[in-house]
Amino acid sequence: MGGVSCRVALVATWRQRARQIKADIAALGYACRDLRVPWYAKALAVCLVAYALSPLDLIPDFIPVLGYLDDLVLLPLGILLVVRMIPQHVLAECRDKARTTVHGPPRTRWVAAVLIVAVWLGVGLACAVLLWRRIAS
Repeated sequence: MGGVSCRVALVATWRQRARQIKADIAALGYACRDLRVPWYAKALAVCLVAYALSPLDLIPDFIPVLGYLDDLVLLPLGILLVVRMIPQHVLAECRDKARTTVHGPPRTRWVAAVLIVAVWLGVGLACAVLLWRRIAS
């Protein structure tokens, strides 16, 4: 029976960590718009937030074990790196703002989803055009 309670505790810990990552990503989204954050921290934060919200992963999720490795390792490491670049008082303000608006209005989520899909479609189209030109010449 001890194994079952251990698994339940482990699942609860992972759920809590997932909520924390989601809140940190939201806080980094706010930090990207703050003028007090250095440009290099903003650039890395934008990349991290875009990767977190993107439907495409470095390692596809359908690959057993490795599929979730990028979400379990890359995102927390990226968050740790960016958080160290942001002034602590600014990060605290962004975390407070994210805590109060972590889910956001549904319209905002749809706009963000459409924007991300549009960016990936644009990247795909650009790659297709470059490939077509290469084949045609």
